[in-house]
Amino acid sequence: MRNFAARIHHGALRGTPAVVLENELLRVTVLLHGAHIIEFNHKPRDLDFIWLTPGTSWPGQGDFFDSYPGGWQEIFPSGGAPATYRGAVLDQHDEAVALPWECEVVEDDPARVAVRLTVRTKRTPFRVSKVLSLASGEARLSVSSTVTSEAPVETHAMWGQHLAYGAPFLIPGSRITLPPGVTVQPHEVTLNPPRRAVAEGGPYPWPVVPTPDGGTVDLSVIPEPGAPSDVCYLTGFTEGWYELRRPDGDAGVRVKWDAATLPYLWLWHEFGDTTGHPWWGRAYVAGLEPFSSYPTNGLPDAVANGSAMTLAPWSSRSVDWSVEVI
Repeated sequence: MRNFAARIHHGALRGTPAVVLENELLRVTVLLHGAHIIEFNHKPRDLDFIWLTPGTSWPGQGDFFDSYPGGWQEIFPSGGAPATYRGAVLDQHDEAVALPWECEVVEDDPARVAVRLTVRTKRTPFRVSKVLSLASGEARLSVSSTVTSEAPVETHAMWGQHLAYGAPFLIPGSRITLPPGVTVQPHEVTLNPPRRAVAEGGPYPWPVVPTPDGGTVDLSVIPEPGAPSDVCYLTGFTEGWYELRRPDGDAGVRVKWDAATLPYLWLWHEFGDTTGHPWWGRAYVAGLEPFSSYPTNGLPDAVANGSAMTLAPWSSRSVDWSVEVI
């Protein structure tokens, strides 16, 4: 136990076991039921970048929308709407976010701390493990994730990092910066269809794209509350990175990942335009989510369009990613 440099705390929030990684610059809180990262706080500003769900959603309470606290999640093996894959009935973003994860301290030193979180899925034959680490003096969380098939047959999966940004960090005029060459592919969503911000068709060059009413929208700029909601898919990443900055330039994040393993970036916009379930007009959030596959209709659609990951019997895949305050 330390109260300086890099350190780890264990505890519980509203009865849910949690682990906190902390240093001079960052405090990162992870709920162990679902491995939800619910705090990414830049301590010099007391500025949290993570969006938290309004209301009383909390892990373990019910279906996904009852249990989604907001924050950042590891999505595996199905992304998006409820679906059935080879007889396995999967809820929204099932299964890893719905299960309790084991936590093991793998490094505990003033210079660096790290924990390993592990879960086995129930309806599908997988194990997911990730190491979260924080070094003294750095405003960067590093994550190394591995998924393993424990089946003697070939399987498919969708794998993503569900990173959602909100208040107090996210404000109108915040800007998304991407590498050159990225394109936007809209796709119709089967669950809770959004009021679209992007016209069907594409792909379109990032960031200015047509809207359903014949106009255009610059997807790189976070709009005022009340703007249309949408989910679209960005691809063409020669390098896996993005930056999201406030308009005053005072704060932002840079996310880096292996684009060969996660070649898509899901862009989820919800700015108060959904006035019924599940948001009731209370959500102002932008999701920028590196993913292996698309769309957000569940694993069978990703298998059908050829974007799903294929795992050979007893095989593993790994990806490293990081998020840093800039």
